[in-house]
Amino acid sequence: MTPFGEAVRRLRAERGITLKAMAADLEISAAYLSALEHGRKGRPSRALLVQICEYFGIIWDDAEALERAARLSHPRVVVDTAGLAPRATELANRLARSMRHLSPATVEAMHRLLDSAEDARPRPPRRRRSAPLAAPAPEPT
Repeated sequence: MTPFGEAVRRLRAERGITLKAMAADLEISAAYLSALEHGRKGRPSRALLVQICEYFGIIWDDAEALERAARLSHPRVVVDTAGLAPRATELANRLARSMRHLSPATVEAMHRLLDSAEDARPRPPRRRRSAPLAAPAPEPT
């Protein structure tokens, strides 16, 4: 399961919505929605992501969190280490080889290590790459 799939499944469960009902409401197949939830399909399209946010009525921080989960949910990751130090390439290969055998505690420890490294890294000012997920309000008639 991917972070996006886990989030969608949790939202469905909290609201008591079946996978079939949600798929029908979104006009996608239940098989496709199931594959997204289980990580057998890659990231959802931006349009589907917006549709899901609207479906659950989520905006702002919650919509951004779902968008982040979608970005981090590609089930087959490629790591390009061209131009990096040999130890970086070695690390990427060892991680790829070991991923299926890491305990949940080890995965969490690695997340904490990466989070602290990201927190320490200076960041350029944040630019918005696309429009916000929330749909504009309808114009009054």
